[in-house]
Amino acid sequence: MPSSSSSSSHHHHHHHSHQTTSSSWQQKLEEVCREYEYSAPEYQLVSDRRGGRTAWSSIVVVFNTTIQARYWYDGKNLNNAREDAAEAALNWLQQKYGYGSGY
Repeated sequence: MPSSSSSSSHHHHHHHSHQTTSSSWQQKLEEVCREYEYSAPEYQLVSDRRGGRTAWSSIVVVFNTTIQARYWYDGKNLNNAREDAAEAALNWLQQKYGYGSGY
């Protein structure tokens, strides 16, 4: 067999199992970026002083677009803020590109 392991015919349809609990929105978003050969999502945290306590939210840059998470969180829930941004980004991708309607 010829050792040309770099076969250019990469059609990868992966069958997404419907286990939203195990895989996070952030993982899903990265999968989409890989699938479309875009750079990985970049998360930025945003903070807002609210009467003596700091609220945190997240922004994600994906497909050259900045998407803001919908909610604000306590500092101990920063991952939730990133999840929220990733979910918002996936919703946006679905509306714009019709991606992920199989979920």
